[in-house]
Amino acid sequence: MGTLEYPFAMRALTEAVPGVGWAALFADKWPGYRRWFLDGPGPDRPELRTAVRMLARHMPELMPTYLRLVELAEGDDTAARMLTLWDPPRFSPGCSQLAQSAPDPMLCRNYDYSPHLFEGTVAATAYTGRRVLGTGDCLWGLIDGMNDAGLAVSLAFGGRPGSGRGFGVPLVLRYLLEVATTTAEACAVLRRVPVSMSYNLTLIDATGRAQTAFVGPDEPPEFSDACAVGSATNHRGAVPEFPEQARALHSVERLQRLDALAAAHPDPAAVVTAFLTRPLYNDGFSRAFGTLYTALYRPALGYVDYCWPGHGWRRTFDAADAVYPVVWREEERLHVR
Repeated sequence: MGTLEYPFAMRALTEAVPGVGWAALFADKWPGYRRWFLDGPGPDRPELRTAVRMLARHMPELMPTYLRLVELAEGDDTAARMLTLWDPPRFSPGCSQLAQSAPDPMLCRNYDYSPHLFEGTVAATAYTGRRVLGTGDCLWGLIDGMNDAGLAVSLAFGGRPGSGRGFGVPLVLRYLLEVATTTAEACAVLRRVPVSMSYNLTLIDATGRAQTAFVGPDEPPEFSDACAVGSATNHRGAVPEFPEQARALHSVERLQRLDALAAAHPDPAAVVTAFLTRPLYNDGFSRAFGTLYTALYRPALGYVDYCWPGHGWRRTFDAADAVYPVVWREEERLHVR
């Protein structure tokens, strides 16, 4: 028995509008995304005309940026379809997330997924004029982030299997941070934008109003009571609808830990320590269930701390491009049949 190691380089890109930096990202990541888009599970990939029409209907503010991305991708038809993120392949990250209002609004999250399916980009942008900082996915989407109005949001798989007609959630998060300034505004957007899979989104704004939104295909979103604390793992309600899946992801145990943590009113350092400790922290990287990072967003202070056991990396809206090395470690376990 020993330790499995997964070395990786996180890359930070600060680029107000897509340009040479995004073009380099596309050149590096597109072969993998192309395979995912064409071969991944889910509905048949949509035709370009339909996908663009859906983007223009539901997220018109993103259209100028989308057209610029297609131009940088040299008009590639498959890239143009994928970048709409309309009816994309399924993906189901684990994740734990906690938002609380004191001592100032903060959002902490663990992103639990496979190292081999992680883009690893930290993007600081101003696509629509509003500054947005977050963890990139699908080349211009986000899996968590904040904007300069003080709104922060993160995603976790919602526990319900299957998919339907709608947008991939990373682009929905991007859209929320581009057009909303408060939790209430973000929830209003979620009521009108179709999402392709089940996700739990945790939000907090500059006033400290926190909420979890439970979204999914072909159904209206559900919302937790707005308060000073919001939390979510990978199921809805007190009793998971799909208990076997919840057990595999330790979803109930993690949510119970989040609730106990919130009740203790911890300071930011204590929150991060808890997120880097079991049951919130996971090292099942070979099973697509390893904690790739802990992110602590402090919107009022204008930064996010990416944390791993023993070290961390701070990013701001205007920080220079950088590369940060990470090594994930997994203890090999003996499986007895």
